[in-house]
Amino acid sequence: MPTPQFILDLRRHIGHAPLWLSGITAFVQNAEGKVLMAQRADTHEWALIYGITEPGEEPADTARREVAEETEIDCVPDYLAGTTTDKKMLHYPNGDEALFINLIYVCHTVPDGRCTPTIGDHENIASGWFDLDHLPQPLAQSTVERLQVIQQFLQSDDHHAVFQWTRE
Repeated sequence: MPTPQFILDLRRHIGHAPLWLSGITAFVQNAEGKVLMAQRADTHEWALIYGITEPGEEPADTARREVAEETEIDCVPDYLAGTTTDKKMLHYPNGDEALFINLIYVCHTVPDGRCTPTIGDHENIASGWFDLDHLPQPLAQSTVERLQVIQQFLQSDDHHAVFQWTRE
């Protein structure tokens, strides 16, 4: 999916100034426990599915929409595994700057839905299901960091969201 229209509209007013945006990460597993990954067209790195939440859109709906748009897989979010915030400003080739709060969802495929990954948009050049212990390389650094949050969540007994805070 191209840059959402609401961001283009904002950019007309603020130029390249930093934006604080809400994004999602979808960690999708199929019935065999394999993880959905996509290879990004811009960096050729493999990544979990990411996306920007549209104004008024529920973040869990963003996860479902982004997975369907990017891989044509039907999924359902089960848990909010955690939240993270970008630690450094992202700088885009056109000069735009942004920071994201990321809501990380653990999802499963819909049993009667689309379960064969394809390339759904121009953001990716490949997609597929992979064993968590044998993920494709290279992995995007953001995926490495978010997988740590997901692992911590999955290893917990109570399935409470993982988050960080500054201790003083």
